[in-house]
Amino acid sequence: MRTGVIVAAHPGAEDLAVRAEEMGLHSFWVYDTPMVHGDPFVALSLCAKATSRIRLGIGVTSPALRSAPAAASGLASLNALAPGRIICGVGTGNTARRSLGMRPSTAARLENLTAALQDLCAGRSTEYREGDRVRDIRFLHTGAHVNTADPIEFVVAALLGPKAAAVAGRRGTGLISVGLLDPTAWHALHDARRHAAQTTPHDPDSHTDSYVVTSLHVLDEDEDPHGDPARDATGHLVMSLLTFAADTPAFAEQLGPEEGEAVRRLLDRRGTTSTAPDRHTKLYPNYLGRIAPQDRDLVLPSLMNTLALVGTRDDLLVRITALEQAGIDELLIQPVIDPPTEMAQLAKLLT
Repeated sequence: MRTGVIVAAHPGAEDLAVRAEEMGLHSFWVYDTPMVHGDPFVALSLCAKATSRIRLGIGVTSPALRSAPAAASGLASLNALAPGRIICGVGTGNTARRSLGMRPSTAARLENLTAALQDLCAGRSTEYREGDRVRDIRFLHTGAHVNTADPIEFVVAALLGPKAAAVAGRRGTGLISVGLLDPTAWHALHDARRHAAQTTPHDPDSHTDSYVVTSLHVLDEDEDPHGDPARDATGHLVMSLLTFAADTPAFAEQLGPEEGEAVRRLLDRRGTTSTAPDRHTKLYPNYLGRIAPQDRDLVLPSLMNTLALVGTRDDLLVRITALEQAGIDELLIQPVIDPPTEMAQLAKLLT
C-alpha cells in the first residue's frame, strides 16, 4: 500500500513536503478549511516549488466555498508548477461549511462541481450557471498561465456514503474518507462506485484510487494502547468526530452512552450548546490540531480504535492488509505531535 501525509495548510508546509518526499512517501495533502486553516493553493504552491516528485493534494474543496472557475484556475496553476502531480479532492464541505455556521452542500452540487473542474482542467468547455443565466466557459489563456495538458487526479470525499461513491462512479474519480477503517464499509463504497460507473461512460484513463486518512501510533513494548502518548497522537481525529456530533444532534443521538456523554462534556467545556447559533465559533477553533491535555479524557478508547491505527507493528500490519484487500490504495496520516518522526514511522512500517 502507498503512503502519504495530510496537514493543515500553512506557510512552512513545504518543509514537511520536502521531508515526506525524501522519505519516499507518495503524496502530500493539505486541508481546505478557510476559517480554520491557511489557504491550500498558497501552501501547495510553495510545496510545488520545493519538491520534484511527490504528488500534491487538496483534501477537500467544495462547491459552497469555491466557484468552478476560481477553483479550476487554482488547480491548473498548480499543475503548471508541478505538472501531473496534482490531486484534487472534492466534497460537500462538511467541516469547511460547519465552521461558518452553515450546512454542507448537496450531492448534486458536489457532482456538478466535480464535472466542471474535470472539464476545465482538461481544457474543455463547461456549463456555468448564475441564477437563470447559463453560459459555456473555458480557459481563455493557456501556456505559462495554466497547465491543462497534464492530467489532474480527482477524488470524491465519501462522507455521504453510497451517494458520494455513486458520484465518484459516474465521474470516473477515486474516493477519499477520513477515519473510515472498516473494510466492510469500503467494500460497500467500492460496490456503489462500480455500479454507478456502469451507467455513465467516462474517461477510461481516469484515476479511481481510494485514500483513507487516519492517524498512526506504533506502540512501544508494554505501552498502554490508551495512554497519554496514544491519546495525543490520535486525539485530533476523535475530537473531530465529537465536534461533528456536538454540532449535529441527529448524529449524536446515534452514538452510544459513553460517546454521548463525551459530547455533552465537550459542549459544556466549550461553553455552548448543540443548537446555539454561534456554536461554530466555540467548537471549531484548533480543529484537527493537537489536543489540550485537559481534553484527553474525551479521547475514548472506543473511538480511538474506530478512527485511528494504534497498536504494535504486527497489529497494524494486519489492519492495513485488511484495508488493502478492501481496495484502499493509499494510507494518509495526519501527524500532530512530531510530524517528521510520525512520517518516518509510517514510511518504516510499510517498507
